[in-house]
Amino acid sequence: MTGLAQPQPGFAHEAFLYEDDQEYLDRTSSFVEAGLEAGEPALVAVPLHKHDLLRERLGEPDGTMLQLVAMEEMGRNPAWIIPAWADFVYPHLAAGGRARGVGEPIWQDRSVDELIECGRHESLLNLAFADAGGFTLMCPYDASVLPTAVTHEALRTHPTVTVGGNTIRSDHFDSDVPQQLDTPLSPVPDGATTVDFDVTSLAAVRHLTGRLGRTAGLPQSRVDALLLAVSEVTTNSVRHAGGGGQLACWLEHDRFVCEVRDKGRISDPLAGRVRPHVAHHGGRGLWLMHQLCDLVQVRVLDDRQVIRLHLSA
Repeated sequence: MTGLAQPQPGFAHEAFLYEDDQEYLDRTSSFVEAGLEAGEPALVAVPLHKHDLLRERLGEPDGTMLQLVAMEEMGRNPAWIIPAWADFVYPHLAAGGRARGVGEPIWQDRSVDELIECGRHESLLNLAFADAGGFTLMCPYDASVLPTAVTHEALRTHPTVTVGGNTIRSDHFDSDVPQQLDTPLSPVPDGATTVDFDVTSLAAVRHLTGRLGRTAGLPQSRVDALLLAVSEVTTNSVRHAGGGGQLACWLEHDRFVCEVRDKGRISDPLAGRVRPHVAHHGGRGLWLMHQLCDLVQVRVLDDRQVIRLHLSA
């Protein structure tokens, strides 16, 4: 990393690596306060345990100029975060204004799969808001507890980084978003239930999935969400990905996981992370999967695509 960071005419995306609560409070509060003084509304989306700390400095949010939300809700599934930022930011930009955000989607208790998808999310922010001049987003990372690989990834996904009180350009920033999206998935475990499907077996696949979900301890509301998500992905396999595919299901810690492999190819890295336009009837399947599940992992390989759905038990 070298050189002083300069104001950017487009989307400004900064990683903030902090070591303790005082450093966190000083930097995030001064960032928000500077925006408020300039008339820039701010949305602060951070883990709930940071809220009282920020209120000591910023006061109680008024819900208009300053909003404070729990990232555990806004970003339990990292794919929910981009549409939430869009809902906040674009009305202000359309009115000729500017807006600020503090977004902390990565914290110590995230699972390995969640950390991977959060890293993908951070990269995709640069694509999703490439046209959002006037939007400044700071993403804190607790460098005292997060794995080194996670903080190193932050240097790849953010054009600027604040560390040790200095904001500088990241020499490691990778603007080639597709190259950021190739992290391999963990292998399907040996004990997984696996079945091939085609148009004649869609109903049987849904029945099997529901039975396995209930056996895994999913409450009925989550089984209903699972069935709808699996119906979407398997129907898409039949209609758009060679007529069928392979389904695998297993229980992993406190999550029920379903994976579908087929011969399709999702070309848009933002698919499912941008709210579909009301006038468009296609492209809603992956969006719906993301809304129904706690985590959705998408990978496009040389000869097939993989969609992995996670639902909490």
